[in-house]
Order: sequence, then C-alpha cells, then structure tokens
Amino acid sequence: MKLVTVLLPEAALEGLDELVRAAMYPSRSAAIRAAVRDMLNKELWRRRGE
Repeated sequence: MKLVTVLLPEAALEGLDELVRAAMYPSRSAAIRAAVRDMLNKELWRRRGE
C-alpha cells in the first residue's frame, strides 16, 4: 500500500472515530479504504452502464 495524506473536516474525523468506536471498522484507515473502494466501484460501474 501507499501512504496518502488527506485533509478532512473535523466532522468527518468525528464520524470516522464513531465508526471505529462502534467496531464497524478497525481503524480510520480501514474506514477510508472502504469508502474509496465503494466510491470507485459505484463510479466505475455507472460508467460501464452508459
């Protein structure tokens, strides 16, 4: 994996931390990776359907 630095609003970090505390993800990084993966799947799928 490659390291990527991302600036996020405080509210987004608080939301990520809440997901981690709820044990939905093991870390902020894991939650962000899942969000990026889902976004790429959605956007690529939509383009293929056009």
